[in-house]
Amino acid sequence: MNIEFGTDGWRAVVGEEFNGENVERVTMAIGKYIAETFGYDKPILVGYDPRKSADEYAGFCANVLKVKGFQVYFSSRVVPTPVLAYNAKLMNACAIMFTASHNPPEYLGIKFIPDYAGPATAEITDAILDNLDKGFPSGENGAFHKIDFGPKYYEHLDNLIDFDKIKTLKTHIIYDGLYSASIGYFDELLKKKGINFQSLHLYHDFEFGGGMPDPKPRFLKDLITKVKNTPNSVGVANDGDADRFGVINEKGEYVSPNEVIAILLKYLLKKGYKGSVVKTVGSSLLIDAVAQKLGVDVIETPVGFKYVGEAMRNNEVIIGGEESGGLSIQGHIPEKDGLIANLLVLEAMADSGKTLVELQKEVYELAETKFYTDRIDLKLDSTAEIKPILEKVQTFKTIGKYNITSFDTKDGVKMMLGHKTKILVRPSGTEPLLRIYFEANSEEKLEYLKEEFVV
Repeated sequence: MNIEFGTDGWRAVVGEEFNGENVERVTMAIGKYIAETFGYDKPILVGYDPRKSADEYAGFCANVLKVKGFQVYFSSRVVPTPVLAYNAKLMNACAIMFTASHNPPEYLGIKFIPDYAGPATAEITDAILDNLDKGFPSGENGAFHKIDFGPKYYEHLDNLIDFDKIKTLKTHIIYDGLYSASIGYFDELLKKKGINFQSLHLYHDFEFGGGMPDPKPRFLKDLITKVKNTPNSVGVANDGDADRFGVINEKGEYVSPNEVIAILLKYLLKKGYKGSVVKTVGSSLLIDAVAQKLGVDVIETPVGFKYVGEAMRNNEVIIGGEESGGLSIQGHIPEKDGLIANLLVLEAMADSGKTLVELQKEVYELAETKFYTDRIDLKLDSTAEIKPILEKVQTFKTIGKYNITSFDTKDGVKMMLGHKTKILVRPSGTEPLLRIYFEANSEEKLEYLKEEFVV
């Protein structure tokens, strides 16, 4: 079988492509990479999310690596990706996470986390893929250690999060476990700090309650209902491996990741953080507008947190994030962390004494406009159609009555129509599909551009 690493690892259906044979192939390819790059003394951490068979496959992987001569540290319980990644940084180790993130329940995946504690770059995953089905000699001192990765992560958060401030929050906190890896971590942290909260779905279920472990409105209906029925409350949730976040305001409305990044950029500056903000080409112009008003430089990357993380490693960055619900901050790890995102939202609310609705309003007032977004997926007959369409788009001068003022081709084709309107056309990366993103400073303009834009 042809194994490929997407934006965040290899994923496949359990019992079909994701089977013992292929897990061993990928494990051995990663082992060869670590042995040849770092040597056998490099510790390897292995963790897993609550998906079906994730713990079994993770244990199998850990045993293969132990036999090959590595010191393997195996999680004693379900663990969020950011918790495992932080421990990789702390222990100067590489990590292997068994997760399919927010994908449907039948999927499982393997994510490789190098010792810098962020997503593996394309250069690294290409090297791993090149190692497939190639043997390598065994080391001599393999060993297996079981470990709880939670405590060291909790200690680290004490340096980043003001839990005493969150404790003063007058708003009711409702945490939707969403059957995810954040259970036993996010709730445990709040309990340890004496922070009151209500909860939903606080148990692991590999069917994820019949939905998907994706903290978007259609999978957060129970949380939205509970927030609406609980006066003065907000809701927070995470995806399957807790690297993404979902936030619901006091009105029961979903707060977009773009809004959260803008709110937290403003708050972290107040806390004394210095540097730039990193966003992907698919993220909202709201972040650019807020950053400009705050005097903060913007670094824009292709879509995918591996690019955000790389920019965070190479620059002084206050916060880095993406529109799909991942962010991290200065002093943490260059990996998205949904736990810290939710905690920072609560801290920002407590510090300001304002509602989340008011904080949203503040960033739009700072930007001097509200931005409206939409996306259309254009299905093609084959991937061969993608390149000619992207080349054609780059010849456009206008979209209807609006002039195109600039192009950017770091990831697909981004067209700016003034500084408050954009259209982004980029391939999906996994299927013959073009994603067309629209953003404008009025709903009328947004609908007009959707009608006028033809490829």
